[in-house]
Amino acid sequence: MKKKLNLGILAHVDAGKTSLTERLLHHTGAIAEFGSVDAGTTQTDSMELERRRGITIRSAVATFVTDGLKVNLIDTPGHSDFIAEVERALGVLDGAVLVVSAVEGVQPQTRILMRTLQRLRIPTLIFVNKIDRHGARYDGALEEITKRLTSSAVAVSAVTDIGAPTAQAMPRRLDDPAFATELGELLSLHNDAFLASYLELDDGAPLTDKECAEELALQTSRGQVYPVFFGSALKGEGLEELLRGIREFLPSVHDHGEGPLLGTVFKIERGPRGEAIAYLRLWSGSLGTRDHVTLHRAHHAGQVTEHPGRITSLRVYEDGSATTETRATAGDIAKVWGLKDVRIGDRAGYSDEKPPRNFFAPPNLETVVRPERPADAGRLHTALRMLSEQDPSIELRQDEQIAHGAVLRLYGEVQKDIIHTTLAESFGVRAVFEETRSVCIEKPVGVGAALEEWDLRKLNYFWATVGLRVEPGEEGSGIVFRLAVELGSLPRAFHKAIEEAVHTTLRHGLYGWQVTDVVVTLNRSGFASPVSAADDFRKVTPLVLMGALKQAGTRVYEPVSSFELEIPAATLSTVLAKLAELGATPDIPTAQGDVFLLEGTLPSSHVHELGRRIPGLTNGEGVFLSQLHGHRPVSGGFPVRPRPSGPDPLNREEYILHAVKRL
Repeated sequence: MKKKLNLGILAHVDAGKTSLTERLLHHTGAIAEFGSVDAGTTQTDSMELERRRGITIRSAVATFVTDGLKVNLIDTPGHSDFIAEVERALGVLDGAVLVVSAVEGVQPQTRILMRTLQRLRIPTLIFVNKIDRHGARYDGALEEITKRLTSSAVAVSAVTDIGAPTAQAMPRRLDDPAFATELGELLSLHNDAFLASYLELDDGAPLTDKECAEELALQTSRGQVYPVFFGSALKGEGLEELLRGIREFLPSVHDHGEGPLLGTVFKIERGPRGEAIAYLRLWSGSLGTRDHVTLHRAHHAGQVTEHPGRITSLRVYEDGSATTETRATAGDIAKVWGLKDVRIGDRAGYSDEKPPRNFFAPPNLETVVRPERPADAGRLHTALRMLSEQDPSIELRQDEQIAHGAVLRLYGEVQKDIIHTTLAESFGVRAVFEETRSVCIEKPVGVGAALEEWDLRKLNYFWATVGLRVEPGEEGSGIVFRLAVELGSLPRAFHKAIEEAVHTTLRHGLYGWQVTDVVVTLNRSGFASPVSAADDFRKVTPLVLMGALKQAGTRVYEPVSSFELEIPAATLSTVLAKLAELGATPDIPTAQGDVFLLEGTLPSSHVHELGRRIPGLTNGEGVFLSQLHGHRPVSGGFPVRPRPSGPDPLNREEYILHAVKRL
């Protein structure tokens, strides 16, 4: 029975996670030569753009074996603009290694990643890298980790000659009374039985290796404590101890090949002939070439659709980035060909469990992209569609009012730059991007109702009766659809057509933004058998819904981000002035020695600018951290987003003319 572990390597950009990945693969014999990020010869940064820029853009998988444990190592992006790629990887992990630089210390993205790992209770080891670099710190790095990441961290490595090329990491031993006491006190915080046993020891007597090792492994596997290892990825220093921690402290999966089929698609790429290649983590059961499989896909409206397919080829990661044609079993990462209608997030097999919610906020910026040459519009659309398959957070939206172009959702300017370069180099399409703008939302402010009904005594454009009431919903409730009519009053297909049309129509409210936190109630219904069809209900629902929404009225909300700033005391007034200029709402500053901590909220549209300005405002010493906090009402005139082309349900006459195909 083989033991397997799916391990994520996460870090702030430039902390050295890709170098650590390479070193682990080389140290365990999975690859013959150690690749270099600077030279562009790493295993996991396989894209030419990744090699040239020295950053990870797409998650990559490589495998090594250590003392009988097969580790599928997943290298994830470090830049915040590619946080969606990290999110998809988190959903298939058994454990993680969070990399921190001994020189730069805990960076903003490190804190976001750690919070997420803690929230998901993913067992995590912390690896402090670059101990051989000038400026590397031991006590300072540990202090930052305990203050900014977790108070439940414990250093299991000691370092000699830190900050020098001769730096070495070595394990801390329990025959050191200071370490035994430190570890015993930390473990006692999370286990009363261990605390009782610990207190019964004679004064000064150290804990046994067996007692501490078992308890440390148990609490680490539960995500309660976080062992901290020190080393140098480039030199391979501290790798043996980290590998020991991976084997002993992180929970592995036992491959028994039994149970019902259940897997998750977390990545899709295109092969040389344009074929879809799905990356699938198998949780139970087995899967192989020529197997028939049903993919289950969850939608925003709550329904789950089935998408059957047949696997033409399946390869399992076995050695480095190499794959082998074999059956995949629990714990494996497989590359799958033949599933033409596959999407990220699809589940192979069936599960009653709800799909995992998003760990990170969706992108709150969007831009319009057009081809430089109008003749390239078709190629641009094809390229963007393929990119959106690889990264669904892009949310490609076609709009005929945008000549030859489309609308993309983005996390930031770096992501936009990468897409621009990818279009030119991989697809041969030179594109022009407009300035990014924040993605707002709309919420109803009152109650509204509207009705359309068929009547034999008058001209009927729709053979359907639909009455809808719109009212505000609870904060964060999204779109809630309710019935105030008997379920049997309409055929099931008609009910489904109404509900689907409600969700589709509310993508664009009175000002063109997505409508949310709204309750829509069907309070009148009727049909004319055998004349009525589902399409009648699909067409009439937008007209009724927008009439009710217009009566209720909506308010536009802009995205706001919470921020944390750590700045030198001498720069406080300068930073506060900039925050006021950008419309931020800061809390009262808190003094901590010679620095100030500032928290507050800021319009998300200004986050990029503030992050860009902080180094100059603070002489390079400021630390800026932000994440989406929610939305707040827009003051002044509401921004308007152009509605998509086609019939506008806010214009009754025009809509009816379009709907009955008279225009």
